[in-house]
Amino acid sequence: MEWFRKVKEGLVPQRKREIPDGIWTKCDSCGEIIYRKELEKNLWVCSKCDYHFRIKSRDYINLLLDEEKLEEYDADLVASDPLQFKDSKRYPDRIKNSHEKTNLNDAIVTGIGRIDGREVSFGVMDFGFIGGSMGSVVGEKVARAIERSLERKIPLVIVSCSGGARMQEGILSLMQMAKTSALLAKLFERNIPYVSVLTNPTTAGVMASYASLGDVIIAEPKALLGFAGPRVIQQTIKQELPPGFQSSEFFLEHGFLDMISHRKDLKKTLSLILEYLS
Repeated sequence: MEWFRKVKEGLVPQRKREIPDGIWTKCDSCGEIIYRKELEKNLWVCSKCDYHFRIKSRDYINLLLDEEKLEEYDADLVASDPLQFKDSKRYPDRIKNSHEKTNLNDAIVTGIGRIDGREVSFGVMDFGFIGGSMGSVVGEKVARAIERSLERKIPLVIVSCSGGARMQEGILSLMQMAKTSALLAKLFERNIPYVSVLTNPTTAGVMASYASLGDVIIAEPKALLGFAGPRVIQQTIKQELPPGFQSSEFFLEHGFLDMISHRKDLKKTLSLILEYLS
């Protein structure tokens, strides 16, 4: 006997409609299903819970700089493989794969732009390139961005988004922490403003160097900030950690941040700060 094969008179079997990939996306915070085009219009911020999605370096350039324009410098710098490092992949293969995915040569874009008419030396990290990790190229590009601020006597703005120092370059990546910090001290001595913007996530070696050394430090809401992961910290100090202790809000409450700025207000906030500091 054939089961469920008869179709009632007047009824036509309906084929299940398939939703094309990329039209909808799910909020990582509240689980809301959001129409992708509406999310883009809202600057990649969830309209239900205000969660700030991670965006690309190009998106920040479009959001923060006048005419969505950056005069890029040092774009041709590419990491070498001094340690001949290999884990599940060879380091040069990781570099190549990240380049194909992001169309970037490394995890930061630097250059000269304008914010409400004011010229700035600008840098923005991209998490899509090996987790926004800091190797020799990132450190060198940040150093050169600081030097351009010194030469032109213009403010420095860096938008950070990073998992920390790049393990594939070992001690060479850790050296970038000292190099960038020493140059920022010169910027401070000459009273040239530096504004650091922290986005989700900003951690480890980047957080422990140039990301935390701004004259003013701003973060986006609910960004993950810190040095080590919560499990490592808890095992080290042998204490229970308070909920949300690595969030922007916790950092602001305990004096590490100067302010939290919603993404839609970020350019206006930077403009006001730069006007005041200059």
